[in-house]
Amino acid sequence: MLEEITIRQAESRDYPVIFELIKKAFEPEEHSDHREQFLVERLTQSDAFVPELSLVAESEGRIIGYILLNKIQIVNAESKNTALALAPVAVLPERQGQGVGGKLIQAAHQSAVTVGFDSIILLGHANYYPKFGYQPANHYDISLPFDVPEENCMAIELKQNALAEISGVVEYPKAFFEY
Repeated sequence: MLEEITIRQAESRDYPVIFELIKKAFEPEEHSDHREQFLVERLTQSDAFVPELSLVAESEGRIIGYILLNKIQIVNAESKNTALALAPVAVLPERQGQGVGGKLIQAAHQSAVTVGFDSIILLGHANYYPKFGYQPANHYDISLPFDVPEENCMAIELKQNALAEISGVVEYPKAFFEY
């Protein structure tokens, strides 16, 4: 019998465990500054934080995964539009490859729609996120404010045509850049 994985909103008492989980999850990552846990710590204290979009995956009472969506802006000369950034999704190394990250992503998408958001932008693995509906952000004429490979910059419309009239550069909250 397969164990049950529960997805729920993170609570303040979870954050020390989440901090360690993120640290472990990103340790083997080659393209990482290995400081994602500090980013999450800052983001959860920022104006960009939406508590309903901070989710944990639990199995047998143990937190095995985490996802965070934060408010961002997509800015051009005429407009500023609110969207979300996925940063990060993290799963304990021994639980990676078992669908935990996928369950977190799907739950985060549902929660985002429930609280009124309709698009998400991310910087991530080009071979992983498209299976959840993400496409290169340049399809929507959206770019990131730093130099990264285009195939790693992705976006998803959670509601049909949510990005049809939106273009510009992503403006991240200050918490993304503080150390």
